Amino acid sequence: MKKWTTDVEIQAPIEQVWELFENDAQMQKIMPQVVENKPVKITEEVVGSIYRQKYKEGKRIEEYDVETLEYEDFPDHKKLKVGFTLANMFEITAFYELNKINENTTFFRYTATNRALKWFVKLFLLFANDKTVVKFVKKVKNVAESESNKQVQ
Repeated sequence: MKKWTTDVEIQAPIEQVWELFENDAQMQKIMPQVVENKPVKITEEVVGSIYRQKYKEGKRIEEYDVETLEYEDFPDHKKLKVGFTLANMFEITAFYELNKINENTTFFRYTATNRALKWFVKLFLLFANDKTVVKFVKKVKNVAESESNKQVQ
């Protein structure tokens, strides 16, 4: 299994950054390849909820179920961990953690894991790097800060 973690300070309020993960319309801004995110099973405590996502890669669309594995929503600290299996080849988790530094600054940490389910796919993971994780964290920062600047003006 491979694991990558990247973190960054974002010049935006924690609630505004959290919206990017909680609201489907906002999620599109940081995950434009996710073309659909429909609830399949919603639990009261959020953990155990399942969403069917459609992900567009080029002309191909992959469909998979995303399960909420961890969830915390406190004023100063927020967590969301989801897991899914992609193409019966990879078991993936994405863990988003937000901590309030002050009213206008949020600490964001993203941890992704990827476990090969087939022996021949393990070779791909040998050469995998953190480029995608770093790119995603930068995108969240850029979107959150630009949204925050719009609200200030």
